[in-house]
Amino acid sequence: MKRTSTTTFLSIAVLGGTLGGAAWGQAASSLAATSSAAETGAVSAAASAAEPASTPSTPIRHDADSSVATVDPASLLPDLPPVPSVKATEIGGTISKLDRARDRMTVNVFGGGHMMVLFDPRTRVVVGSAEESSDALREGARVHFDTILDHGTVFARTIRVSAGEAQGETQGIVMDYRADRGELSMRDAMSPAPVRVRLTASTRITNGDHAVAADNLSAGSLVSVKFYNQAGSGNFAREVSVLALPGAPYTFTGQLVSLNLSTGLLVLESATDGKTYEIFMDTSSDTNELRPGANVAVVATFEQSRYVARTLNVLVPQAK
Repeated sequence: MKRTSTTTFLSIAVLGGTLGGAAWGQAASSLAATSSAAETGAVSAAASAAEPASTPSTPIRHDADSSVATVDPASLLPDLPPVPSVKATEIGGTISKLDRARDRMTVNVFGGGHMMVLFDPRTRVVVGSAEESSDALREGARVHFDTILDHGTVFARTIRVSAGEAQGETQGIVMDYRADRGELSMRDAMSPAPVRVRLTASTRITNGDHAVAADNLSAGSLVSVKFYNQAGSGNFAREVSVLALPGAPYTFTGQLVSLNLSTGLLVLESATDGKTYEIFMDTSSDTNELRPGANVAVVATFEQSRYVARTLNVLVPQAK
């Protein structure tokens, strides 16, 4: 009996130890699983926190054959300002030198002389009837431009490349008219050399709304000329408009745009044709009532390539 009891006690002890070990192993496994899940959650949270909150605004291109993302360099440059909306002057010539690095070209102007013309991505380039990029420009090409003066430089708003007849328009002061040769010489603000055009029997000459004879083209007159160029023959005028005769009085009515008291220069926007005119006045004149925006009436004469004010009156709006 005693032996049997001892054996039974030992069996129970062994069985208890075995069950205890199993229970401890299950607890340890559960603890390890809980710890692993906690660590995984912490790592996932850290990874989520490290990700950016939003995607960048810079355009990114992913190459099909590569995992490398490439940023478009053009997207990093600021946008160019719009082209000033001022009246353009048409000029024809031949490209003698093209500098693509500086976006400029030297043009041999039809009629003589040369000038520097600037262009940039805002410039429209038209070849024939199709719009192209500036890559279509070539030295020696016959072109004509719609140009504007931008801070003292000549900027091409539009460049037209054509293998046909070149045309142009210019404005300037008459230097001389040779009736025996039908040749008109003039100087303009765009070309340092005189511009020469030939008049034919079909050339239309006007002063205002009236047709006039060629002898009205006296030296010192301000004229606008539309012309075309024939290869090997020179420039021929289609139309000559006399804008101002030396010493003749002209009346301007409109709004004062700006006033420079130191130089006596006022800029007036005409109520008649919507154009702006530069008029010089005596700096000793009474300017107390002159303010930008005021409506004025000016009688001026055209002298030495500019308008000079003889009388100037500020117009007071009538009460309604």
